[in-house]
Amino acid sequence: MSLEARLESLKTRHAGVDARITDEDRRPRPDDDNLARLKLEKLRLKEEMERLRTRQ
Repeated sequence: MSLEARLESLKTRHAGVDARITDEDRRPRPDDDNLARLKLEKLRLKEEMERLRTRQ
């Protein structure tokens, strides 16, 4: 997989996780554990994207 394709894949996953965070946050009683897990996943994806961008 090329670097550009990997970045696009990560961006897509990041946007998906962001949407899941928004959905969970809008629930009447959001699951705090799930929100924390999703936010951590989003952060890891962001860090991976930044790491790849700095390699270019």
